[in-house]
Amino acid sequence: QVQLVESGGGLVQAGGSLRLSCAASGSNLNIDVMGWYRQAPGKQRDLVASITRRGTTNYANSVKGRFTISRDSARNAVYLQMDSLAPDDTAVYFCNAVLDRSYYFGRSYNYWGQGTQVTVSS
Repeated sequence: QVQLVESGGGLVQAGGSLRLSCAASGSNLNIDVMGWYRQAPGKQRDLVASITRRGTTNYANSVKGRFTISRDSARNAVYLQMDSLAPDDTAVYFCNAVLDRSYYFGRSYNYWGQGTQVTVSS
């Protein structure tokens, strides 16, 4: 099983910054999309940002202009730079990776990390 390990969460004051990191295990992974989701207590898990293997990015409207996603495909890693953090950003952030179907007989493989807590105080 592919494992995703997140790091970089913590407690910051409003207006502060954090940088989340995630790395996928495995030496022969063909990952299409990597991204970050978040889930606050009592709420569903929502997409924060994603990035394809070719660098195409997608952001939730609530984080556009504040968060930046990037990846290092050679390391099977994805990063999320979070600036201008606000209390509403408080959530558990989950790393996600989706493998390229063309390498896996059209099958879908979707993996999740354990999550890292981000808390933004006012």
